[in-house]
Formats: sequence, structure tokens, C-alpha cells
Amino acid sequence: MKDTVYMEEMDAFTYREKLEKNAVVFIPVGALEQHGSHMAMCVDAALTRAMAGATAEALAASAKGRFEAVVASPINYGYRSQQRSGGGFHLSGTTSLSGTTLIALAKDIVYGLIGHGARKIVFMNGHYENFQFIFEGAELALEKARENGVYDAKIQLLSYWDFVDEKTIEELYPDGFTGWDLEHAGVMETSLMLLLYPDLVDMGKIDDPLYDGLPAVLPNYDVLPIVAGYTPPSGCLSSPAASSRDKGVVLRDVAVKNMVAAIKQEFASD
Repeated sequence: MKDTVYMEEMDAFTYREKLEKNAVVFIPVGALEQHGSHMAMCVDAALTRAMAGATAEALAASAKGRFEAVVASPINYGYRSQQRSGGGFHLSGTTSLSGTTLIALAKDIVYGLIGHGARKIVFMNGHYENFQFIFEGAELALEKARENGVYDAKIQLLSYWDFVDEKTIEELYPDGFTGWDLEHAGVMETSLMLLLYPDLVDMGKIDDPLYDGLPAVLPNYDVLPIVAGYTPPSGCLSSPAASSRDKGVVLRDVAVKNMVAAIKQEFASD
């Protein structure tokens, strides 16, 4: 059997041994969400699992035996896509969870991991809208663990794009950066997909008139029912035209490096 950081690819005994060594356990959380006509709908889930895997491997390699790392099976559905950060949950293909469902999933998964001995847990988020719901689920799991006598579990929550530093942003977005909320299906995600899953990207589609007029100009408020006309026809919120595999390498490497540093900072003394 191959050596792997992915939990579902391990046998149960190898997994048990890693937990006995106080492994850091990553939980990737993505979404099934439209990403225009140029990319597959699995972007959030696929990228987050891959970024968690790269971070787990880098953490284990850099720690010289001080850290084991495991990537748990991901949550592949996310909270409702918001119009100002994901185009909106009204768009075809975007299949979402309610907030209460995502909270419950996060709580049950964390508590299950704690029950088997995990004490260092990292939620890696890959869908902008998920964060507060996985935060709530994590806190509820910790409360339940304490009620049952477990006081030493610790959870770190992060979104991988937050670890792309300002210098890198300036280099990769020379014409200006619109912000991570408008980066839905834009340069970051498309470049990472060109690196990690190029067969799920078709850059020939971005010449379609659907992609004209990006980045999106949206109101600074939300409204329900969703006004479909506020979302650009492509479903993208910024243009992917400047994307490249080389930019994907830079984005991955910078984010992984900075996430490893943050994880070490939080868990080194535990």
C-alpha cells in the first residue's frame, strides 16, 4: 500500500499509529459550486483537498519527525453560495447545504476524530461562505468533548487564500487586486486548477461574450429573493484571462509555506 497523507487511502491501523503520534488532522471543506463555463464545479472541494495534502506533506517533511499529518476525507458540499462572493445559489449546478447542516457535519466529524484520539485539528476552508458555520461546529464539538472529559483538543481554522501575502498579490495582480470575495472563478482558482487539475479547465471558453464586463459590479448589500441579473452571465466575479499554471505554482507554494508556519506556531508546544 502506498505511503499517503490521505486518511481514506490508509488502512485503519496506519491511521491509528499516526494518531498515537499526535498527528495534525486536516479537514478540508469545499463546495459543489458553478465556476463559469471554463472550469468544473468541483473547484472548491478539489483545490482544498489538494492544498490540505500539500500542506500536510510539507509540515511532515519540515518538522523532522516532530509532526505527523493526516488529511481526513473532505466535506464536499458547502454553505449556500452568496451572490457577492460566489455568484449565488440560484445558479445551475450550485448544490448547497443549509447553515445548520454544515454546523452539524463539522461538529460530528470533529467529535468523531477526537473520539479516536485526534487532538490537533485544522479545518482548511476552500469556500468563502463556509467559515462561520465550521467555526460554530468546531466550538460545539469542543464543548461536547469537554463535557466528556477531553480538555486537550485544539482546533485551528483557516482559509488557504488568506496565506497569500501582499507581495505575492502585487506580483500576480499588477493591474490591481479586486479582493478575495470577487476572485470567484478568477485568477487564483483558475491558476491553481491549471496546475493541479488542468484537464478540468478549458481556457478557450473565456473568449465567450459571457465573460465580458468583469470584474462584477455588485451592490454593497444582499437581497432575497436573489435578483439574478446582479450576477454576471458567466457566473464568474472576476476575469480568469490572466491565469496560468506558473501563477498556480506561486500561489500554492506561498500559501503552503505560510500555512505550515502558522500550524507550527499553534501546535508546536502541544
